[in-house]
Amino acid sequence: MPRFDLSRRLFAEALGSALLVATVVGSGIMAETLTKDMALALLCNTLPTGAILVVLISILSPISGAHFNPAVTLVFALRREITASDAIFYILAQIAGALAGTLIAHLMFAIPMEMSLKMRTGSAQWFAETIATFGLVATILAGLRFQRTSLPWLVGLYITAAYWFTASTSFANPAIAIARAFSNTFSGIRPIDLPGFIIAQLSGALLALAIMTWLLRPADRAICSKASS
Repeated sequence: MPRFDLSRRLFAEALGSALLVATVVGSGIMAETLTKDMALALLCNTLPTGAILVVLISILSPISGAHFNPAVTLVFALRREITASDAIFYILAQIAGALAGTLIAHLMFAIPMEMSLKMRTGSAQWFAETIATFGLVATILAGLRFQRTSLPWLVGLYITAAYWFTASTSFANPAIAIARAFSNTFSGIRPIDLPGFIIAQLSGALLALAIMTWLLRPADRAICSKASS
């Protein structure tokens, strides 16, 4: 696989994040406009999000790894699969791209960008975001180990499911959460609610890293490690 330079990897992360958020916010606006029904609107918001993840991971993963998520980048940095300096640039690119995605969605629907007034807070929401991000990172790590070629579908399907089984509708991404704070629409979140979501997301990612590192460690390697010590 060719090695892409940092500038191309950062552009891929920004582009992927922008298209992902444009899909999340844009489909939310479209769904809310057309359906006038919360459950149906959520379904109409869910399906495009899962679908675009399959596409974006498939086409951009060979360039940057297709993180599109500061929590995922943090995990790979802790696994030493990306340098700390590159990880910082990745996260900045992801946030910038996500904000651009919100702008793109609002321009397409001729809606001015406004800070969201949609309340998403409380222990149940924070716990849901912890579980959502835990599941996402666990899916990525196990998928890379056992089903690398299927990873785009695994992530897309996981997020599709997590939209419905989590109370928070599975943001599972600090960059997306920040971007959605600038959209006073179906998919928005109040800026004041961001810290709780981001802390929960990072906690879920770190928990997944710890558990999956143990779970995916082959027994023979663990035995050899104990014997050598």
